[in-house]
Amino acid sequence: MLASRGRRVLLTDADLATPIAELDLLDTRLTEEGGSGAAIGSRAHPDARIEVHQRKAREWLGRLGNGLIRLVAVKGISDTQCGFKLFDGDQARAAFADSRLDGWGIDVEILRFFRRSGWQVTEVPVRWAHQAGSKVRPLDYLGVLLELVRLRARFSLRGRVHRGDLAVLGVFLLGSVLLYKGLWTDLDHAYLADSGADQNQWEWFFAVTADNVHHLRNPLFTTLQNFPDGVNLMANTVMLGLSVPLTPLTLTLGPNVTWALVLTLGLTATAGTWYRLFLRRLVSDRRAAAVGAALAAFAPPMMSHANAHPNFVVLFMIPLIIDRALTLCRRGLGDEEDRGRSVARDGTVLGLLLTYQIFLGEEPLLLAVVGMLLFAVFYAVVRPARARAALWPLLRGLAYAAQIAVPLLVFPLYWQFLGPGSYHSVLHGTNAGNSPLSFLQFSGRALFGDETTADRLAMNRTEQNAFYGWPLIAAAFGMLVWLWRLAVVRVLALTAVAAAVLSMGAKIRLPYTHVVVPGPWRLLAHQPLFESVIESRVGMICAPALGALLALTVDRLLVRAPGGEGAVGRPTRVVGLLALAAALIPIIPTPMPVRERAEVPAFIADGTYRSYISKGQSVLPVPLPMPGSADALSWQSASVTGRGIGFPLPGGYFNGPWGPDRMGIYGAAPRYTSNLFMDVRNSGQVPDINANWKAQARYDFAFWKAGVVVLAPQPNDSALYDVLEKLLGRPGKRVGGAWIWDLPG
Repeated sequence: MLASRGRRVLLTDADLATPIAELDLLDTRLTEEGGSGAAIGSRAHPDARIEVHQRKAREWLGRLGNGLIRLVAVKGISDTQCGFKLFDGDQARAAFADSRLDGWGIDVEILRFFRRSGWQVTEVPVRWAHQAGSKVRPLDYLGVLLELVRLRARFSLRGRVHRGDLAVLGVFLLGSVLLYKGLWTDLDHAYLADSGADQNQWEWFFAVTADNVHHLRNPLFTTLQNFPDGVNLMANTVMLGLSVPLTPLTLTLGPNVTWALVLTLGLTATAGTWYRLFLRRLVSDRRAAAVGAALAAFAPPMMSHANAHPNFVVLFMIPLIIDRALTLCRRGLGDEEDRGRSVARDGTVLGLLLTYQIFLGEEPLLLAVVGMLLFAVFYAVVRPARARAALWPLLRGLAYAAQIAVPLLVFPLYWQFLGPGSYHSVLHGTNAGNSPLSFLQFSGRALFGDETTADRLAMNRTEQNAFYGWPLIAAAFGMLVWLWRLAVVRVLALTAVAAAVLSMGAKIRLPYTHVVVPGPWRLLAHQPLFESVIESRVGMICAPALGALLALTVDRLLVRAPGGEGAVGRPTRVVGLLALAAALIPIIPTPMPVRERAEVPAFIADGTYRSYISKGQSVLPVPLPMPGSADALSWQSASVTGRGIGFPLPGGYFNGPWGPDRMGIYGAAPRYTSNLFMDVRNSGQVPDINANWKAQARYDFAFWKAGVVVLAPQPNDSALYDVLEKLLGRPGKRVGGAWIWDLPG
């Protein structure tokens, strides 16, 4: 084709399934259409004459392939595969010069080029007869589909992705990698120092999900922890939306790799979707959108959870949900960008997004809904007419979303709230709200942060849910004053303030006084779903609100041309950007510190334990794994890449029921012997072990169906050894780097 010189060029299959005499029909049609473009022979046209048919199976494969092609690459052409096409010569040479595919899919690439260039493509009915032995074989369709996916990706990247967008994503990825460089440099031994027992818990979540999928077990439940009662995985934050599809990675490389990858790429993806939302809905400058997205995704509260809680780091669905809801709202406003879109389609997509987010994290979704409701209420106050216009299409879209989400979620949610291992609520005490001072302080891991100050104002280092710092709060006030005329700015400010006040809890202690005033959270504290929420986390809503406010400000400073409407002079621009930099630099996150993880005893790692337990028995670590100390969970996680998790554990770190009211607690329901082990582990003191203690231990060991007791090296292990020796009436054996007691089966 590139060597041709003609005014028109014919491409025909060598088997002449379409006779060469049909060329006149294509030439006439091309002349009638103006002489340029392409006329293609069509077997699918109603007037086409099929003289010899293919076998039914081959015709069915052809229709299936054509459907895939029309879906993926070329819409509006009923017969893309017919090998009889007449082109305008110059246009054909341009299209084939641009072509990159080798093989059967080149026809599709050329037609896609014509469509993208706006050139005419006309279908002409022709005579056609099947020629035996010259057609695509059935297995070739797999290669065709792969070529079409490559074609689609190439055109999508060329037409939709700006180099600036790729650069922004690259910066986000680089920032995420630097934050977790301690993990990536030593995946086998590094443990996030501020995560408490959470890294062990999350690696176990990834491991047990992979094990369930690998053995085709119910992914919503397991007895591998809290044996024999088990754990309701749907009622825990196992992130099935990622842990299930990442099963091959977990089984191949281990849950520690999955853990590091989810944190790193999840943070990058979250920043990327905030960037997309801000650029599409809020600002026109990519730099402004990038700065705002960076604050939304890398704000101090997010970095606190980045130590231990992937469900609060992997939030890339939230901006997509917000964007789809805004699309529905804009239909009622008559905005050109969203005019003509289908409420049913957008509502259906919203339902799928919400469903997937349920399997990533329900509490983040609940907080996002709170933030969106606050924004909607304040927007209705500031712009009532526009709010009324947006309401009806939004409600219609939500109805469509419910029709999709409810059938998909009814069983998983039934299992979560009514299935085995379910519970009613989790109480977090009366001191779970943010102190007003915490909004003005720096977090412990911020560039200007102080661990001692932050520790006094937060529950722990994974729950520093405010700590935006006084420079950013001051800058936010300045941005609000400068952009007050913009309705969206007023609404964002009101949303952030309302979320901050809610996050202070049901009782707010005024700083530097003994005065306690009631907080608005008391209206939600005992409501369904909200009763399990740590109220200080509501302060995380402020991060995207402040990010949006920052993006708007940077956009006004960078984009407005001097002398135009809303223009700012060069001195104002420089001073404004410097002030924003001064507000943001103190809260830049520093890399996550790591420590050495506890070694897995060789008794477990090399599989020696298998000769000490039989089917239906558990391995009993001393002390039992619990929220404050869950190293034993890594014993199971480390084995998932081999034969799978080969033994259950009593106790554990999870959310489960306690008592007749099935109140939610962290860890297994305590037993006398498990409490004894933990008391000795913490104190190093050996109590008087009398006959009652021995009887209780025998009872608890039988309940746990323990086949072997394992005491690994740890602080106060000599005291624990003494207790075990007295409880069991015999010394332990040193096997594989641990003390063990084999129990009768």
